[in-house]
Amino acid sequence: MKTKFNLNNLIRENIKSLKPYSSARDEYKDVTTDEMIFLDANENPFENGVNRYPDPQQNNVKDLLSEIKGVAKENILLGNGSDEVLDLIFRAFCEPNKDNIITLPPTYGMYDVLANINAIENKRVLLTEDFQPKVEHILEAVNTNSKILFLCSPNNPSGNSFSSESIEKLLNSFKGLVVIDEAYIDFSEQKSWIEKLEEFPNLVITQTLSKAYGLAGIRLGVCYASVEVIAVLNNIKPPYNVNELTQQKALERLLKIDEVKKEVSEIMNQRDLLLESLKEVNFINTIYPTDCNFVLVKVDDATKRYNQLIKKGIVIRNRTTQPLCENCLRFTIGTERENKKLLQVLKEI
Repeated sequence: MKTKFNLNNLIRENIKSLKPYSSARDEYKDVTTDEMIFLDANENPFENGVNRYPDPQQNNVKDLLSEIKGVAKENILLGNGSDEVLDLIFRAFCEPNKDNIITLPPTYGMYDVLANINAIENKRVLLTEDFQPKVEHILEAVNTNSKILFLCSPNNPSGNSFSSESIEKLLNSFKGLVVIDEAYIDFSEQKSWIEKLEEFPNLVITQTLSKAYGLAGIRLGVCYASVEVIAVLNNIKPPYNVNELTQQKALERLLKIDEVKKEVSEIMNQRDLLLESLKEVNFINTIYPTDCNFVLVKVDDATKRYNQLIKKGIVIRNRTTQPLCENCLRFTIGTERENKKLLQVLKEI
């Protein structure tokens, strides 16, 4: 049975009454000519490409994302990386020292960091041994102060996607926001939950241009949600949170979407080859299924193997300290040359 969702019950009282900062460019939006003289924002008047403040709503970038993703502009918020988007969600909906979130370890570590920064309790419900949500345990952990449930799918560091049935049951049963982190969705054959935005008013999706789009250095995160959720987040975001250089670089890349798709295809081909070749490494005990641009493997001694690889000039991630990841290493999929070098070293050590 579907739980009735009321967004107003989730918004912090001080956020409801907040009057958002109005920047000079927010107040004047109807530019009709290239000859306009801007004397409103106390900017340096000498043109150098970045002497003006950036568009606070990143309209050109949103227009392209809207076209690519099939989502209305009003359902999109951009942030200084996904981490800013996640932080805004905390600050809008979680009352410090009162509310809680639910996370499913092993998962992306910033959920816990942001909970601590915002003085929010993090209720952890471990995934199953095959890295799937324990739906009943999650719902048992919920109380009246549970505001957000974070689902990282495809999941980092395990690499797998959560079952659609589990996610749908949680969306129907959880009274707070269900944030699905889809940072790695472009490497998966699973469909994005963006298609379900209109069906679930409590659904929030975060994506990024850091992975498939190859723009980790510009820090651009994307949030897709209902018009009502986006409006709340827009009210509290800094006025110029996405700088001009980031917007320009994002536009440049989004206009080359075929190039992005080609690179994603090559990464997935290299992933398949690497997964097959890893079977020949004698100290790898388990190769976990992956829908990401990385693979998690269980080895005999993760710290030993990590240090051996470092000495050979190869940096990977040792995940052995994470729940359910004892003696696990995470390999990002590199270029063909990098992957061959990794395999060569793995077979030598």
